[in-house]
Amino acid sequence: MPKMKTHSSSKKRLSVLKSGKVKKTTANRAHKLTGKSSKRKMALKGASYVDSANKSAVKKLLPYA
Repeated sequence: MPKMKTHSSSKKRLSVLKSGKVKKTTANRAHKLTGKSSKRKMALKGASYVDSANKSAVKKLLPYA
């Protein structure tokens, strides 16, 4: 059976931790930041994690991670 291919855009955006959690960058942090409050921007700085409902889909995209 041939090797599975890793999804290229997923490997750039997601990383799998030792604990098995999948880390991702928070959305709404790229542009149009003038309309957002400082409090909201500070909260968006931290990393977020993929929820358990989508974890199995991410594991298929990153088979060797």
